[in-house]
Amino acid sequence: MNRSFHLGLFLASMTLTLVPAWIGPAHSADDQGAPRRPVVAAFHVHSTISTGSLSLDQLAERAERLGLDAVILSENFVLRYEYGQLPLRGVLRKTVTLPSVLDYGVDRFLADVADAQARHPRVLLIPGMEATPHYYWTGSLLNGDLTMHNSQKNVLVLGLSRANDFAALPVNGNHVSYQYGWETALNLTPGLLFAPAAWLWRRRTHRTIQVGVAQYSSTRRYRTPAVVLGSVGSLLLLNAWPFGQPVFSIYNDHLGYRPYQHFIDAVAQRGGIVVWSMPEARDFTVHSFGPIGSVTIKTDPYPEALLLTAGYTGFGGVYQDTRTVTRPGGVWDEVMRRHLTGQRTRPPFVFGEIAFHTPGQAGIELNQVLTVFWVRERTAAGIVEAMRSGRLYALGQYHKEFGLRLDAFQVECEGGARWAESGETLDPKHARDLAVRVSVSATDKGAHPISVTIIRTGQVIARLTGETPFEHRFSDQHVPVGEWSAYRLEITTGGGEIVSNPIFVKPVQTG
Repeated sequence: MNRSFHLGLFLASMTLTLVPAWIGPAHSADDQGAPRRPVVAAFHVHSTISTGSLSLDQLAERAERLGLDAVILSENFVLRYEYGQLPLRGVLRKTVTLPSVLDYGVDRFLADVADAQARHPRVLLIPGMEATPHYYWTGSLLNGDLTMHNSQKNVLVLGLSRANDFAALPVNGNHVSYQYGWETALNLTPGLLFAPAAWLWRRRTHRTIQVGVAQYSSTRRYRTPAVVLGSVGSLLLLNAWPFGQPVFSIYNDHLGYRPYQHFIDAVAQRGGIVVWSMPEARDFTVHSFGPIGSVTIKTDPYPEALLLTAGYTGFGGVYQDTRTVTRPGGVWDEVMRRHLTGQRTRPPFVFGEIAFHTPGQAGIELNQVLTVFWVRERTAAGIVEAMRSGRLYALGQYHKEFGLRLDAFQVECEGGARWAESGETLDPKHARDLAVRVSVSATDKGAHPISVTIIRTGQVIARLTGETPFEHRFSDQHVPVGEWSAYRLEITTGGGEIVSNPIFVKPVQTG
């Protein structure tokens, strides 16, 4: 566990009514801020720059046809995997490289996005990266159990605008993931063999051989041992290249979440945003290499990442795969509880992830899973600000005919005189008339049955049913006294779902 977690435990032990280190803005009747508008976005999209099949122009055109406002790119930052066989891992090494931004050029990528944005002003194109901070190997080819772990344990990086910031991401396969110190000197020690090799190459000895009455002069050279020493030194230097040591070795299976926290911290230092990608997705394939043997590539679901790392902005909570972390009382609510009790400095927000590569691949279309942002300005900066603040909701729309939209979600008090929205904080002071206001519509303006679940701090407090357009004001009659709360929604229909981000409520004051 990291130091921030231990500090959080100390703070939590003091009182449950301490204000968390991060709270969102609150609204009031006389200070409601600038008006906000929804921006419907496809989040986590690949183009031909990395592993997608559509160009930036084709993505923008497709998004506009589907009625989307934004495409948030998550191009593969680096896809370079390697394995070395003992005892000469640097020489007996196999490397596989796939298209990525690092090979394409970060400057070139950012310039291409800017050019495509100029050609398609109706759709926002937001540059971002998908990265694998660490993968590792276990087993061996000789034993037939060689396995690469976590090659799909990915995070998404957004909010960085400079090429140098992206290029400095500390991941396996990027040169910045090496460190140089005393290990470098140790790796260079085979070069010392060149000194005796050079000496032996130049050395010669003379001797005189007496054969009967005749004498013969003989010269002995030592070039064979010189070549052997030089070859051994060259081989060992080649094996040690690039002489530095990876910060996190791909042959170490005991690192846990250290490489991921290191990555999150590095992005945060540069002002970026990290989103855990699809934490319950899995990957398992076996590749046969004939007489050499087979290699297993696997990534197990990693929902515990939300608990064991800190400082990230959010996670993919709606996508086309098995998901449990957003269930009431699940992992997300546990992380939220730790935030509310002062054990974590930031709450994690939920995103909808489409992970789009190719139209129709695995039945996926660009608009089937969306993230809707509430922004003050329709710009890349406006969307990034909404990400940081949690003013967004995740949306799955699996019917081709229609999708759902969350038109309003508020927690209010004093008869609606004061209220807050997703990602924001409401201070009820002495008011006890907390109510949740919900409004849901369908994109086709039709009447469709829906179910609305209201969750307060991990507990279901109401299950409502109705048809779109749906409007309801639910009065919470059992507001806990002396505790922080977090309200959120789950909305389902036969062809879609919505998962909102929480609204935080300070403890109701007594007396």
